[in-house]
Amino acid sequence: MTQPKTDIAVTTTAQNMPEIKFRAGAISATVWKNQTERDGKVVEYRTVSFERNYKDKNEEWKKTNSLRVNDLPRASLVLQKAYEYIALKDSTTEVSAV
Repeated sequence: MTQPKTDIAVTTTAQNMPEIKFRAGAISATVWKNQTERDGKVVEYRTVSFERNYKDKNEEWKKTNSLRVNDLPRASLVLQKAYEYIALKDSTTEVSAV
């Protein structure tokens, strides 16, 4: 998957390696540490991605961001753990509701 080009430089640490991954069964949430430059200053921020792993009809492993109703509790759990990690990682990190 390629990212769209923007006028803001975005990089992740350790060559796009995740900072940490939380997993509950087939559901996972991954925390990514990113950097961008704003007004000549490097700013770090974290993003979270989630996915569900499953086997298709040919027994091949696939990934999706779509969830079934029964996946929601586990998705909630791993996303909560990712939020806790980010919020507690650095007391100076500002976490705000959108």
